[in-house]
Amino acid sequence: MKKLIVILFIAVSISASAQDRYTEGMSKAMQLWGEQKITEASNLFERIAMAEPDNWLPYYYASLVNTTASFGERDEAKLTQQLEKAKEFVDVAKNISPENPEILILEAMINTAWIAYDGETYGMTLSGKNTKLYNEAMQLAPNNPRVIFSKAEWDMGSARYFGKDTTPYCEDVQRALELFDATESKEVPFYPNWGEDRAKQVLAQCQS
Repeated sequence: MKKLIVILFIAVSISASAQDRYTEGMSKAMQLWGEQKITEASNLFERIAMAEPDNWLPYYYASLVNTTASFGERDEAKLTQQLEKAKEFVDVAKNISPENPEILILEAMINTAWIAYDGETYGMTLSGKNTKLYNEAMQLAPNNPRVIFSKAEWDMGSARYFGKDTTPYCEDVQRALELFDATESKEVPFYPNWGEDRAKQVLAQCQS
């Protein structure tokens, strides 16, 4: 019995130590990202992912870092490198956690970064894919604020492109803002919680 207790204690200690390393590593990667050290943050998220093969979050953030850095990037070689890496990471995350609305949104964001870079080349092929991704995400998580807001912003962009009124989607942005505090997961460390600040900016534009 005493031997069993010792073994259990060692197992718990190892688990706690691994969890501490994970938390420390993720926090450091987030800090690097906040400092706009994109390559360093991406590499650290990837290293964490290698040590956490069943955890989709490090791969998700490695993809998100490269995706967000690609908006506004005009160097085609750099953009391609970042977005191909982002797609590689998001595909791994999707295999670990299928039917995950957070991952579907990120996949759509990668497509949007390509469209933002060259709408004439990528708009026709990727717009339909994005509509499908957002609709799938809405079916999976109709009360997820990132899903609601991201779909609304995509719909706004499409409406502007075709010269249509964007006002109907402002209600969706407002609804997303109301859900950010109410529905965000606090139980899973480092669960995605971005989007509220951007939603506030878009809603202010709606009201101006």
